Amino acid sequence: MARTVIVGASVGGVRTAQALRAAGYDGEIVLIGDEDVPPYDKPPLSKALLAGTTTADRIGLLRANAAAEARVELALGNAATGVDREHRQVLLTDGTSQFYDDLVIATGARARPSPWGTPPGVHVLRSLADAEALGVALRAGGPLVVIGAGFIGAEVAATALGIGLDNVSVVDPVPVPLSRVLNPDVAAVFGALHTTRGVHTRFGVGVTDVKETGDGLEVYLDDGSVLPAATVVVGIGAVPNDDWLAGSGIPTDDGVLCDSHCRSIEDPHIWAVGDVARWWHPRYGRSVRLEHWTNAVEQAVCVAHNITHPEALRDHTPVEYVWSDQYDWKVQLVGRTGGEIAHVRVDGADPERSFAVLYADESDRFIGALTVNWPKALITCRRLLNRADAVPSSLPEVRALVDDVRRAARMGAR
Repeated sequence: MARTVIVGASVGGVRTAQALRAAGYDGEIVLIGDEDVPPYDKPPLSKALLAGTTTADRIGLLRANAAAEARVELALGNAATGVDREHRQVLLTDGTSQFYDDLVIATGARARPSPWGTPPGVHVLRSLADAEALGVALRAGGPLVVIGAGFIGAEVAATALGIGLDNVSVVDPVPVPLSRVLNPDVAAVFGALHTTRGVHTRFGVGVTDVKETGDGLEVYLDDGSVLPAATVVVGIGAVPNDDWLAGSGIPTDDGVLCDSHCRSIEDPHIWAVGDVARWWHPRYGRSVRLEHWTNAVEQAVCVAHNITHPEALRDHTPVEYVWSDQYDWKVQLVGRTGGEIAHVRVDGADPERSFAVLYADESDRFIGALTVNWPKALITCRRLLNRADAVPSSLPEVRALVDDVRRAARMGAR
């Protein structure tokens, strides 16, 4: 009987196991996870779980009874340490191994560590244990300093204010938040969002050190100022968990290197899914790695199909999609955004808190969108970017359609 071993028990690994069964795979499935808790979803960690509006039980991805029903063996609390490709075995921390016919690497990414050390009170946020420890620290009160104004940093700051902290600072050397995914003028809107809600924003200023004092922590900035803190959250990006593959002969370069089918470029029986996968994207003509929940889910389905139907391999050609909840704003991005890409803003029914930003390439072809509190505009943009005929829409065409969405919404409100 065929045997697939999946290393990594977050959304990518769990959805691969489920998708294998949905695709008709009848072999054995083993799901290996390094944490000794049942698989759980990670987006709520910086939002609902940290805020205390949900619990660890409610964000579970695969309970033991559901795993048993699907004939998925859970091997939790025993991290993978290497791969013996010659004998097709995954080596584990406790000295045992798991044989595979196909291996799916879904080990995700870990928080980039603090370059200023980790004295008591300094946190990162990537795991359930991280979120639970941070929640305890925030509820103890005191100033919070968030280093990094990406999605994690922005969400933690918003959540902290929501649970009652009244002294929250966000520090980042970039001049505007979310600078990796938004162009400066649009990103400035989000900087203003945090400022108006009461966050002390220190953009364009770097951190030089974090020191423990008798009363807590001090965060030293490169402009000479010092911020007192009871808690510091370091949110400066993520690193793919591929170092455990060293010596296996599986090629990695900021992720496991794969072809367009998400199959290792070196071994046809090894696949990668989620944040750890770097695969050849046919639509873009280059290798990409995406740290998006939706990509992990879609990639899992693609890999499960390819394992089950090797005679009819599919390419993985997703259109990027990511969302973030900050205060009462629902922020959604689809396709390619940010940088120097040409863009135009279209206001929704309430321009102060509802709008879309449409992006186009040098040929004026629509390639991406940001929407804020405007789900119908997001649906329109995703449909156009995913259109089956693969004919790109023009930016004026998309703007006209989004304008139609706004007019229809206003008519419905009358």
